[in-house]
Amino acid sequence: MERAAGLLLHPTSLPGGHGIGDLGAAAYRWVDFLAAAEQHLWQVLPLGPTGYGDSPYQSFSAFAGNPYLISLDKLVEAGLLAASALADAPAFPEGRVDYGQVIPFKLELLSRAFEHFRAHASPSQEASFERFCEAQRYWLDDYARFMALKDHHDGRPWNAWDEDLRTRKKRALARFEAEHEDAVLRYKVWQWMFYEQWFALRLYANEKGIKIIGDIPIFIAFDSADAWANPELFYFDKAGNPEVVAGVPPDYFSATGQRWGNPLYRWKKMEKRGFAWWIARFRSSLDFYDLIRVDHFRGFESYWEIPAEEPTAERGRWVKGPGQALFDALKAALGELPIIAEDLGIITPEVEKLRDDNALPGMKVLQFAFAADGADPYLPHNYTRNCVVYTGTHDNDTTLGWYRSAPEAERDFVRRYLGRDDSAVPWELIRLAYGSVAKYAIIPLQDVLSLGSEARMNTPGAAQGNWSWRLREGQLAPWVAPALAEMAATYGRVPGQEPEDTPYRQSATEAEVGAPR
Repeated sequence: MERAAGLLLHPTSLPGGHGIGDLGAAAYRWVDFLAAAEQHLWQVLPLGPTGYGDSPYQSFSAFAGNPYLISLDKLVEAGLLAASALADAPAFPEGRVDYGQVIPFKLELLSRAFEHFRAHASPSQEASFERFCEAQRYWLDDYARFMALKDHHDGRPWNAWDEDLRTRKKRALARFEAEHEDAVLRYKVWQWMFYEQWFALRLYANEKGIKIIGDIPIFIAFDSADAWANPELFYFDKAGNPEVVAGVPPDYFSATGQRWGNPLYRWKKMEKRGFAWWIARFRSSLDFYDLIRVDHFRGFESYWEIPAEEPTAERGRWVKGPGQALFDALKAALGELPIIAEDLGIITPEVEKLRDDNALPGMKVLQFAFAADGADPYLPHNYTRNCVVYTGTHDNDTTLGWYRSAPEAERDFVRRYLGRDDSAVPWELIRLAYGSVAKYAIIPLQDVLSLGSEARMNTPGAAQGNWSWRLREGQLAPWVAPALAEMAATYGRVPGQEPEDTPYRQSATEAEVGAPR
């Protein structure tokens, strides 16, 4: 793809829906906004079903979709839910997701839609569902069993289940499915609903020239269908407990490091199987997305292994990952990979070589650029073309929040680098990103709206309050799309444009963006 610009917004942050952004009308209006704003990239966070902490990075499956994103209004349109079922919806808060209120409400109505499907599905719906089950069988059956079993065990993780079910004894699984047929079927139907809605939305976006950037966390959640169905691919003991877990060692930001707790792969065993699990994962992701951001890319070269009994990440060791062998297998099976490598943090020459040998663009974050001097690799004048620049990511504070809390020396460097005062820092950093040589410029919507720390999406290490920010109805003022479109044209980020098509002129960007809004 040519030089382009885009926005970062997870679907849960869309307005409308019923307490949480979904794949309904507001998502289509969002795509229309992107097209009007000449934003040809839409980046989302992982779309999998969320578990503990509501984090999209701790999913029950690397292949499934999040049922909380299913649009209830779309189910009404499809005849799978009565309109009257939405009449007495509770008054959800604006501007944030209250998961404790949303989840039981949506599950209740999704269950009603499942019952209607089971009793009254049209022939075309039944045929579509059967095609879906056949095409996705390689992950769907295990996922549906896993979720039904998890419900049966009152939500406990799979290593705390009855032994025969934990260890996937065929006779025990067959007996469970016979006794809980509806529970297993319900999870399959919900996935069909999600896939139908997501692929319709993706097609709509692609038809408008917008490509979707997805996100693959390198590690999976322990409490997931993937770990339960493939225990031999991870470092588990005979009882199903992790022997070692993932994280990062102590550094400037954390004296004890970060103990993520994700299970670690038995890479040698995966390689002997031709990396089949990873090929399936990437193939599925390429169905979902046009481009893929791989979170913690450095873990493919080497990763921090922590003994499971250790409470922090202080005592661990670096272990070599699969390296080029994995990417050779992926490219042999799938062709050249449209991957963005998340290469933030302390990156070694070996990681850079793995990235560059596969011609993968890395990431540049402008919020990281002003703590040192002019040699900082995150400053735009030090970029190469094959990278993706962000003002910030979902793990950072908003740009306005970051700037307000930054040390005065850092703020002074920002002002000197910009060559102007700090009356509109978020938009000035957006301008820096657009004007850089980076192939893509991706901006969190919160920065476009010049929002403060109250709009932060995630604070790493914080157990509560994350993933809840939402765009309010009407919060996208009429000037925003023309301002972004003008900036995209000015800096050559409209694919297919010729330089002479974009003469500089007084624009909405210049006229409107004088101060944070």
